[in-house]
Amino acid sequence: MIKTSKNKKEIDKTMEKQLITGSEALVRSLIHEGVHTLFGYPGGAIMPVYDCLYDYKEKLQHVLVRHEQGAAHAAQGYARVSGEVGVCVVTSGPGATNAITGIGDAMLDSTPIVVIAGQVVSSLLGSDAFQEIDLVSLTQPITKWSYQIRRAEDIPWAVARAFYVARSGRPGPVVLDFAKNAQIEKVAYEPCTIDYIRSYVPVPEMDPKAIAEAAAIINSAKKPWALVGQGVELGEAQNELMEFLEKADIPAGCTLLGLSALPSAHPLNKGMLGMHGNLGPNLKTNECDVLIAIGMRFDDRVTGNLKTYAKQAKIIHFDIDPAEVDKNVKTTVAVLGDCKETLAAVTELLEKNNHREWRDSFLPCEEKEYEAVVEKEIHPKEGQITMGEVIHAVSEATNHQAVLVTDVGQNQMFAARYFKFSQKRSMVTSGGLGTMGFGLPAAIGAAFGAPNRTVCFFCGDGGLQMTIQELGTIMETGTNVKIILLNNSFLGMVRQWQELFFKERYSNTPMINPDFVKIASAYGIKGRKVQQREELAGAIEEMLATDGSYLLEVEVEQVGMVYPMVPAGDTVTNVMLG
Repeated sequence: MIKTSKNKKEIDKTMEKQLITGSEALVRSLIHEGVHTLFGYPGGAIMPVYDCLYDYKEKLQHVLVRHEQGAAHAAQGYARVSGEVGVCVVTSGPGATNAITGIGDAMLDSTPIVVIAGQVVSSLLGSDAFQEIDLVSLTQPITKWSYQIRRAEDIPWAVARAFYVARSGRPGPVVLDFAKNAQIEKVAYEPCTIDYIRSYVPVPEMDPKAIAEAAAIINSAKKPWALVGQGVELGEAQNELMEFLEKADIPAGCTLLGLSALPSAHPLNKGMLGMHGNLGPNLKTNECDVLIAIGMRFDDRVTGNLKTYAKQAKIIHFDIDPAEVDKNVKTTVAVLGDCKETLAAVTELLEKNNHREWRDSFLPCEEKEYEAVVEKEIHPKEGQITMGEVIHAVSEATNHQAVLVTDVGQNQMFAARYFKFSQKRSMVTSGGLGTMGFGLPAAIGAAFGAPNRTVCFFCGDGGLQMTIQELGTIMETGTNVKIILLNNSFLGMVRQWQELFFKERYSNTPMINPDFVKIASAYGIKGRKVQQREELAGAIEEMLATDGSYLLEVEVEQVGMVYPMVPAGDTVTNVMLG
């Protein structure tokens, strides 16, 4: 009996050595999912995890942001350019609530991120303990899944499920609310992999009947018109898209988030759709006989007034999410499934076609828009520097190969119009939520997600100041982001609406700004301010030749207007050119 007891103690000691903390189980689970970069900010309720990260510096790179909103946006930027799941780590209470803007943004733009938030110990839940907040209830409406981990033994399963849900089907954000007791409890760790969840169908089964019907409609079309959304990028279906368009000779327009899904120079790419989109894509939407929506959700900024939107056309909608079908626009045929597969299946049934007359009908629109808007914007002969000419010049200087990151406002719309793309996953912007302050942290995340590419971040003086503290993240990490500040000393987009629709009553839109170049210098970031047109080319060259980040501030015209413009809620054919 004594010998047995001794053996039992030895066995217990051996087992104790094999046990690890919940925090280490989390870290190992992240590594098991292929994670190598985290964005975060420590605090009391997540401190055990941060203590564990200290021992895993070689395997997990942690990027210390300056605000939790920045952590969420950086994770978004990382995910958008890399195609991987972005990860951020925050503490409980205000740390978690600060991340909510990024979570909501990720939900509307279908960006896969996993947010790990500290929480008070389970025994204190519901007691209004210090920095306790019901994060699961707060985030359930704006996540694909939100779950509270209360036991260390649930960690491998919860992490595996979180990553599977975030990246599968239509991607999106997932929140793991991590009770502190589960972080310090001991557990026998075993890695977990999940590729199936009962009752969760991330990719609908492809319907051969719908494939055949869609192909038949396209084959008989005289004026087919494709609307390309971010779903093509998310599904890595860029090549399938080109084969589809080229075989049937279908011109296409892109949504804001879908701009880099099709090279800008492709002859079938007719430009951007929507409120500030190109003239032809908007007018032709109400002239086509077949409208083919691919991985886009018929957002109101694209459709305008639904009562007058494409009523003459048969509608084919390719989408992975059944909830989007018939939500805004009634479809003739819904082609559900992964567009990488469904596009290829339809392409096989398409007849080789030629729609030259229909394609050529876009040319008068392009010429009219160029003469009325584009030429004056990118090649102004006098006056102050315009936003469009700066963006056009930077795009040309990077040979259209850079990653474009924007903030929100006029800078965003000008950038979408005049920056050109030759590579996939090159457009990072806040679409559905329109989050000012998104750009700087997202650009940092993009630089980590695509370290071998040039990241050009365009912003206004308003949006930059919302997350300007993230210059500290650049200083600490040495991240390479080219920051182009288009400074008009106004909240430009609000000013534009005030001018057009509020009788030029500029209520609280003029900005008194600091010396941005000095601020950048305080963070060890080189910079330059340009006020004269003849300085611009040299300044851009200097910026791109500089190792590391650079702030190029360009003083642009205060009264610049983004045209064309379809007034909110109006028909897409009511296009203002100035």
